[in-house]
Amino acid sequence: MKKTVLALGLLTAAWNAHAADLELAKAIIKEKCQLCHGAEGEASSAIYPRLAGQNYNYLVKQLKNFRDGKRKSDTMNEMTKDLLDEEIEALAKYFSSKPALSHRIRDKGFFAVGEYLYRKGNKYSGIPACKSCHGELGLGSNDLPRLAGQHKRYVADQLHAFGDRIRTNDNTIMHTIANKLTELEIEALALYVSGIKVEEPEAPKEAEQQQPQ
Repeated sequence: MKKTVLALGLLTAAWNAHAADLELAKAIIKEKCQLCHGAEGEASSAIYPRLAGQNYNYLVKQLKNFRDGKRKSDTMNEMTKDLLDEEIEALAKYFSSKPALSHRIRDKGFFAVGEYLYRKGNKYSGIPACKSCHGELGLGSNDLPRLAGQHKRYVADQLHAFGDRIRTNDNTIMHTIANKLTELEIEALALYVSGIKVEEPEAPKEAEQQQPQ
């Protein structure tokens, strides 16, 4: 009986902590994030990254890097400068839990070029297969970003930033790859990852997440 009561108590505490994180994230998003990244991380424009479904650890790292000045962006450095670690973690939990989207691809031929590069690389110019780090389906890992469904323009912009060393974090490996990519390869890769669609279980609606009794 005592074990049951203890388990219920821990479950209730965990639910309360989750609910508190959710409300904290929503408040910050409404104030700082929603205009560019959307209420659920869908992004209001292709120049901004989609955050929905992005990996938790990666989101935490990027937000801390923006806050601490390791990753340079006039807008993001300003937006994150006052965020506490627990606020960053709440935002990462919120966005990583949202369903990721993907783009409809019309140019199937160019999509196939990007798919080839993503899966096999280019042995003639020394470009490794992207899937070796970002995974077969572009889901990344705990510490590497999900690419599947990301906006094409944002991906292309970041590849250019890595190649030109404008991107000020995570540049060591990515520079050695991106600076070898041609414009055609960048555009093809960006198109391909934007269209990767992964069938994932639908997240429960907030109304269905009821507090344990």
